Amino acid sequence: MRLFDIDTKDGLELAAKVDAKYKPVFDKFSPDQRAAIALYFLPHKSQKDILGVTRPRVVKWYCPFANQIDFPSGHRYCINVYAGCSHKCKYCYAQGYEPDQARCKDNFKKKLLKDLAEIEEFNLSAAPVHLSNSTDPLQAIEQQQKLTLYTLKQLLRYRRYFTSVVILTKNPSTLLEPEYLTVIKDLAKLPEDHSRKSSFDNNSKPTLRIEASLAFSDQDNADFYDPDAPSIANRMKALKQLRQNDITVVLRIDPLLPRNPLPSGKLLSDFQLPDAQNLTAMKELVKFAAENGMLHIVYSVAKIIAPRYKPIPEAMQQLKGVYEYLTKPDKLIFRGGSWRLPQIVAHEQIVKPFLKICDSFSMKAYFCKQNLLLTP
Repeated sequence: MRLFDIDTKDGLELAAKVDAKYKPVFDKFSPDQRAAIALYFLPHKSQKDILGVTRPRVVKWYCPFANQIDFPSGHRYCINVYAGCSHKCKYCYAQGYEPDQARCKDNFKKKLLKDLAEIEEFNLSAAPVHLSNSTDPLQAIEQQQKLTLYTLKQLLRYRRYFTSVVILTKNPSTLLEPEYLTVIKDLAKLPEDHSRKSSFDNNSKPTLRIEASLAFSDQDNADFYDPDAPSIANRMKALKQLRQNDITVVLRIDPLLPRNPLPSGKLLSDFQLPDAQNLTAMKELVKFAAENGMLHIVYSVAKIIAPRYKPIPEAMQQLKGVYEYLTKPDKLIFRGGSWRLPQIVAHEQIVKPFLKICDSFSMKAYFCKQNLLLTP
């Protein structure tokens, strides 16, 4: 039974109104698929002449604010299972818009089922799905609510509509619990009628990956920046066990921070900050990834977020001082609600020595945006 009395003509009329920044994605599709993606992502009853991708309830466009010319994430989904995060990582970009405390979303299960039913109804082509880009899907609240487990089970039911399933977390140990381990192993297998099965099989591409955040090798430094996240030992042990279960793991050494010595003999301690990512620490993390057969490493350089409705954490104020010192006499770049180092400064001072370490262990390392775009 059809859920909607809407045909391809209606979908193409909607697609014709899509904001120009999304047209590079919409124009890649055949008329039928362009109509389908419009019907799912665009508001059906809007009287506006220009439409954004705002309609889905919880299975959303990966980044609904991004210009697809500059950030060509294409047709891919993101499910933020919870609102807010209990880890309280001081550098997290989501603190700019997420609430301080983790909570369940209203009627999450009902909305999830409606979105999945519409994906099937409109017969959208298969695309990657990411859990999550704003909050950890396996944070402490999951132990009581199990909404991520529920979501994974529903994705399995609709598996042919998704290519890669990506789970980004600081809580990989949860995935070793029998119910989770069973479902992620099942999600790693594409059904025989999947439109992209031969492509994945022929190129040995993983169809499920766990992207685990582990930016520090010393617990004191982790406590300074990630005060309520699981311990380093807990994460490392869990990641080893996931690899022993043949689960694909990507290690996110993310974000990257400045390290000693700073130019002109300055030290991070002069700014009341620890040398949390010295070269020895970075070698330990990259070696861990290499020895455990991880797919690759993901990195990005820390941004100084200007949170809404609350002050910048003291540690990030101090890090902003380091950034200003590294950049002088020029100014920091302020874009998208955050201060950033100029690209050349970030590369020379922070990224280049890190990539050299990755090369020494024959580990591929991708910038976070590059990693996203390479996820099929």
